[in-house]
Amino acid sequence: MDITGNYRDFIYQDWILIETQFHPDQLQSRETIFTIGNGYLGTRGSFEEGYMRALPATFIHGVYDEVPVVYTELVNCPDWLPLVVTINGDRFRLDQGEILNYSRQLDVRRGLLSRSVRWRSPKGSTIDLHFERFASIADQHVLGQRCQVTPLDFSGVIEIQASINGYPENPGFNHWECLEQDKTDEGIWLHRRTRNSRIDIGLAAKLTISGAEASLQVNSAPGYPTLSATFLATSNQTVTAEKLVTVFTSREVAAPEQAAREKLTLLPNYATLLQEQEKAWAEIWQKSDIIIEGDLIAAFAVRYNLFQLLIAAPKDDDKVSIPAKTLSGFGYHGHIFWDTEIFILPFFIYTQPALARNLLSYRYHTLNGARRKAAHDGYKGAMYAWESADSGDEVTPRWALPNDPYGEDVRIWCRDREIHISADIAYAVWFYWQATNDDQWMGDCGAEIILDTAIFWGSRVEFNPKYERYEIRGVIGADEYHEFVHNNTFTNRMVQWHLERAIKVYDWLKATFPEKARELEEKLHLGTKQRSRWQDIIDNIWILQNSATGMIEQYEGFFQLSDINLNEYEPRTRSMQAILGIEGANKRQVLKQPDVLMLLYLMRQSGESPYDPKTLQVNWDYYAPRTDITYGSSLGPAIHAILASDLGKSAEAYERFMQAAMVDLQDVRGNNNDGIHGASAGGIWQTVIFGFGGIQFTENGPVAHPQLPPSWTRLKFQLHWRGKWHEFDLRKEATLSSDIRGVIFDLDGVLTDTAEYHYRAWQRLADEEGIPFNRQDNEALRGVSRRESLMLIVKNRQYTEAQIQEMMERKNNYYVESIQHITPKDLLPGAIALLDELRQAGIKIAIGSASKNAHTVVEKLGIADKVDAIADGYSVEKPKPAPDLFLFAAQELGLPPNQCIVVEDASAGIEAGLAGGMLTVGLGPVERVGAANVVLPSLAGITWVDLKAKLNAANTIKH
Repeated sequence: MDITGNYRDFIYQDWILIETQFHPDQLQSRETIFTIGNGYLGTRGSFEEGYMRALPATFIHGVYDEVPVVYTELVNCPDWLPLVVTINGDRFRLDQGEILNYSRQLDVRRGLLSRSVRWRSPKGSTIDLHFERFASIADQHVLGQRCQVTPLDFSGVIEIQASINGYPENPGFNHWECLEQDKTDEGIWLHRRTRNSRIDIGLAAKLTISGAEASLQVNSAPGYPTLSATFLATSNQTVTAEKLVTVFTSREVAAPEQAAREKLTLLPNYATLLQEQEKAWAEIWQKSDIIIEGDLIAAFAVRYNLFQLLIAAPKDDDKVSIPAKTLSGFGYHGHIFWDTEIFILPFFIYTQPALARNLLSYRYHTLNGARRKAAHDGYKGAMYAWESADSGDEVTPRWALPNDPYGEDVRIWCRDREIHISADIAYAVWFYWQATNDDQWMGDCGAEIILDTAIFWGSRVEFNPKYERYEIRGVIGADEYHEFVHNNTFTNRMVQWHLERAIKVYDWLKATFPEKARELEEKLHLGTKQRSRWQDIIDNIWILQNSATGMIEQYEGFFQLSDINLNEYEPRTRSMQAILGIEGANKRQVLKQPDVLMLLYLMRQSGESPYDPKTLQVNWDYYAPRTDITYGSSLGPAIHAILASDLGKSAEAYERFMQAAMVDLQDVRGNNNDGIHGASAGGIWQTVIFGFGGIQFTENGPVAHPQLPPSWTRLKFQLHWRGKWHEFDLRKEATLSSDIRGVIFDLDGVLTDTAEYHYRAWQRLADEEGIPFNRQDNEALRGVSRRESLMLIVKNRQYTEAQIQEMMERKNNYYVESIQHITPKDLLPGAIALLDELRQAGIKIAIGSASKNAHTVVEKLGIADKVDAIADGYSVEKPKPAPDLFLFAAQELGLPPNQCIVVEDASAGIEAGLAGGMLTVGLGPVERVGAANVVLPSLAGITWVDLKAKLNAANTIKH
């Protein structure tokens, strides 16, 4: 990807974006790029002096108003930026006079936008001007501006006018009614009201001049109150003008204009406010920053995109959410899509969970709108709108109006058919709950979201008696190039997943919050009949997957469409739908964005069907070449980057990552004048953490399986999981295995197979207790402690602690009896040869087994003289998947964890090794040990040289 192009005048530093040239033809695009905000409002990066072709805007969360065709839109609020400088009668403008030097900087660490210009006026006066602005994240109702002027070759009269523009417009529409304005001892104020939603806004401003004696005057032109300061400036003397603004709406206070005036009187000076801003941002970045070394552009691009998400996230309001274009542009009219829950929310869940809770609470507060939509369409329950605003009602426009006056109106079918959003929201609720253990919110809000939307699905599916299956017909899946399809696999599987969780949530609610459960049963008409129907749908909904090949058909009949080779259309600068037409794309196997692959990505986190490495590979090979990844949807590249990383396609993963990371900074799609691509920004975080960091979540916390891009030497971040912070510092080394000095082997399934003895002992105990138990049940006991194994076997049966202890002892006696017959012949193929080779190479060897009989087994196998240490069930309190056992083994060897390899055949053991910061070798099927750094079928034929080569080939990274 060309990282210069039209943006060669950008310089990227660790935290700062520097623009070195003024581009009058790119005003609107650059306004988006230089957006600032504070979670309450967002202000586009328009220039203080104003230009005809500019598109200045400030958006405040929740301030919507009615508008024809698109129902409602986020309103462009009164502009607080106007700051006009006049030098000896010449008004400072970049399109007049001469620009001698220019630099604009966005410091995302401090949330500060600044501009420095050396300008020669038409009359020949040369002056340095420095502008700054910030939207305080320490106090969301405070905005600050500073202008410093330094005459270089003249002394003369300078006037600075600081205004509030009460006539902002959305394109083609003015939403504001004039109410009142006035001056006070502190400055000026303005009061406005939206025409239909009747939301009031109040702004107040004051101006302070230092460095010169200045006279201050007020001009109360209707709708445009202005403070003017005039002073005599001396050559090489710097004069500073500081403008402070306060803003409130009637969404927060009854009298916003009064609140703004009162707030203004209490403000400290600009410097103090800026210090508070810097302190607040430092606390935010402490939780959310990602450090990347070895790739400066990627390092800044990631921080930039996270900054844009942070300034759009409502920290003090749970009745609003992040629009698709954040608070940075007019695109999509400020409406909220699935972008927030699926793409943006994970960043907040794992770094700022309180903000994540606010965003999800918006969906709770808009449930009534979702219910109205379901009822209108003839269904039960809650059916979330494809596009929503303040009430949750459907606000997707029915028609897109053409620019050509003779063109045909285009019907927008998403409002009617793209219904998967209800399952997407349930997905987000579930994973928020899993990450936070926020039972209170789940009981108060989340459960109702999941259950009422599940009721909708129960009324939306159709039963096909011919095939005795449930189907969902007439939908749009994630891929919007196909607008009327039946049984879209993404939708069907997400519905199935949703209903599976609905049953779990229903059962949990009844057990945990029985009064709330009864309340919802009455309110939503829930009961055993509904639960039974959900289970029937789960068991019989049609999922279009070939069980033999793993191939998934995107929807019924997709494979019968005309195929396409996208390479034949290159080079291009338009989407395939623009090239082929709506019907042309609809009839071909071309995708706007990942659909089947999107499903695999969403199921990837929990490893659920249909996600597995084989299925991913075969479906990637088919669908990735048919996806319009360059000009289709901005939501696609990040998802492709993660999946490509999973498949070891590091070059393609990095290319797609950078495509997403630079989508706004380089205006890759030519549409960033509409606003920031919020979903892409969220996808970038997911690519870095889940793709390159390889984070997977276990019951004991997040575990990294890093796959860093070739140029990255370090990736550092932290994640919040169930009340605790987990820090990851991933570093790449040229040849890591040269540092390995110890190998820790599990016993069962690795060096010997005592699993049969354990199974017989457990089977004997289960038979005696009358508990059903078979070999399939035994698979769940791999790598698990004796107590935990017993708990899995007895399930919900109630036993006293004395009975539990007796049963564990009884099972152990049965097992000890059987292992008396173990001999060296019971060593698995390859085990003794590898142990001998390790000894010759000077590598220390330990046993790390959950068994409390490990010493006995090692003696019986005849390998005690080959082992330097044994960690067994008596060594530590916490069993696998906690890392304690292997950490103890490493300590016994006298080695740091990062110099040890763990060899395991159980997923719990692999998790434990990775959690302990060790390299892992998994023996057995990928489905069980696929999280390991290297996966082998067994130790048969494996040498130490082989093992080192495989570890290096896997580009192993330690942390």
